[in-house]
Amino acid sequence: MPTPTWTLHQGDALTVLPTLPSDSAAATITDPPYNSGGRTTSQRTSDTARGKYVSAYARHAHDDFDGDSRDQRSYTLWLSLVLAECYRVTQHAGPLLVFTDFRQLPATSDALQAAGWTWRGIIPWHKPISRPCRGGFRRACEYILWGTKGPVDAAQNPICLPGLYSSSQPRGKARVHITQKPDSLMAELVQACIPGGTVLDPFTGSGATGVAALTTGRPFTGIEASAPIAATARQRLTDAAAHTPLDKIAT
Repeated sequence: MPTPTWTLHQGDALTVLPTLPSDSAAATITDPPYNSGGRTTSQRTSDTARGKYVSAYARHAHDDFDGDSRDQRSYTLWLSLVLAECYRVTQHAGPLLVFTDFRQLPATSDALQAAGWTWRGIIPWHKPISRPCRGGFRRACEYILWGTKGPVDAAQNPICLPGLYSSSQPRGKARVHITQKPDSLMAELVQACIPGGTVLDPFTGSGATGVAALTTGRPFTGIEASAPIAATARQRLTDAAAHTPLDKIAT
């Protein structure tokens, strides 16, 4: 009974994706750099990703990452190109799940549709531990846009998942990336992929998508631009593959 296989490419998504075979993934689940965190172009481009997305009182010092200073027009074009390649690599009827925040939600929905995906809905992710906003509302949600490559094939994967999730980002030693998504959340989202199907993530980051895929018996293909972050993800993927529950291993 072989354990699920995984591959992590270290490189730029738009360089690596064209080398992947068409129809080789059953789903694309990804968390791209939001290129957000500022109301103006100068605010977005004058700060690092860590400066924009990490609270001043945070105690961790995880690796920063590049590629987070595009304005909204260039972000839409860039993400359209990435998601178009993901569309080619994903099989017919396969799902796309892509994270975004409130600022980039319109641009992300445009990119999703420009790339050829059929937009199916928005799934709010509620964060119990989140930033307050003095004089207004707490920034307590990010969003997951759901699309498919053509029709929804409920016969192939007869799931009925919630339309809202609530979980906090990892803390303490469990936190290895500045924008890391919770493993519990990702374990729910990968169920959108058919059992045993390969999950593609062109922005692997901490490896949360891959860990969720492997621990649920699904192979994983990832891409990560940053060498230090890729090294961290590679270790997490190795550990996840080694500890895949026996009932999740395909025979």
